[in-house]
Amino acid sequence: MTSTRAFTPPTPTSFFLVAEDLQIQVTDRPRLKPAPKNLTFGAEFSDHMLEIDWTEKDGWGFPVIKPLAPFIMHPASKVFHYAPELFEGLKAYRCVDGQVRIFRPMENMARMARTAARACLPDFDQAELLKCIKRLVSLDAEWVPYSEQCSLYIRPSAIGTEPTLGITMSNQAKIFVITGPVGAYYPTGLKPISLLADPSFVRAWPGGSGSYKLGSNYAPTVAIQRYALKEHNCQQVLWLYGDDHQMTEVGTMNLFVYWINEQGEEELVTPTLETGLVLPGITRKSLLELTREWVREVFGSGTACVVAPVDRILYEGRDLHISTGSDHKSLAQKLYDTLMNIQVEIVVVVVVVVVVVVVVVVVVVVVVVAAAVEVVEVVVVVAVVVP
Repeated sequence: MTSTRAFTPPTPTSFFLVAEDLQIQVTDRPRLKPAPKNLTFGAEFSDHMLEIDWTEKDGWGFPVIKPLAPFIMHPASKVFHYAPELFEGLKAYRCVDGQVRIFRPMENMARMARTAARACLPDFDQAELLKCIKRLVSLDAEWVPYSEQCSLYIRPSAIGTEPTLGITMSNQAKIFVITGPVGAYYPTGLKPISLLADPSFVRAWPGGSGSYKLGSNYAPTVAIQRYALKEHNCQQVLWLYGDDHQMTEVGTMNLFVYWINEQGEEELVTPTLETGLVLPGITRKSLLELTREWVREVFGSGTACVVAPVDRILYEGRDLHISTGSDHKSLAQKLYDTLMNIQVEIVVVVVVVVVVVVVVVVVVVVVVVAAAVEVVEVVVVVAVVVP
């Protein structure tokens, strides 16, 4: 293995982020991997990180994978004062065939680029960045837990690093990616949560930044979440907006409601993205794609938890109790099981409906293999076969 001495890559010849320029420093001090049963969320990190610097004058520097280590940054760096910062969250899974796969990473790359534009951070080639991330995951593949209930969490971030005070676009920036093994969000099974719905607290508003994955959107919510738990014994906050108290998000998750509508039909609804009040979640999109093919519950969705059923909402002093169905029949449980199965490629779901003819609905997991890389992307395709 190579040394972990200070490393300065040569100056790149391209203005753009190019994966072929990737420089790799392998640690000579690999750490012990924790047992899957001991994993929590966000407390363990793998051996290496990806780092790419940018300047307005020279563009993107060489991507560098190196041993995980703290940054040395000037205290006047804009990120510390005005929060030009974004982050993403996605997961890699060790599937039953031993292959490591990242779940829908191009969706995260697209959302990251959209957020970067909102924060006046530099644009980047999404496909090239993903190639670098795949190489990082491949290098630390042994950090992907050998467990169907665990995964490797991938955290790409971008920050403005120009060391000057003043609210202007940062002429220096950095993309970095860290990873770490995480345990099951529900180690003993899917558990309902309770929500505080208080219209005096507002997370996002039209024309604001609530639909972007900016770190500055999250820090102000921590005090409200602590208040909900301490004063009302509610695990999360149901964020409301407007005079009519529109439901928007659950904590940091997208919200879904499964109900019987006024026409007596079963319906799954989720707040629209058009208002700019909610984040366009990757898990949200995946659940909508699944349920559109499936034709009275409330639940949240997110990368960390996948699905979080809700059994109680405290709203204007009233406890609203929500049915969560039986353990094996609830929509939340079905969605959780199905999406988890897709992510680890355990199952091909086959539903046979006998009416006059037999209609077979097959959910096929298509694996797109990245050339010369062990990490591949999972794409969900639904095929309907009528015999």
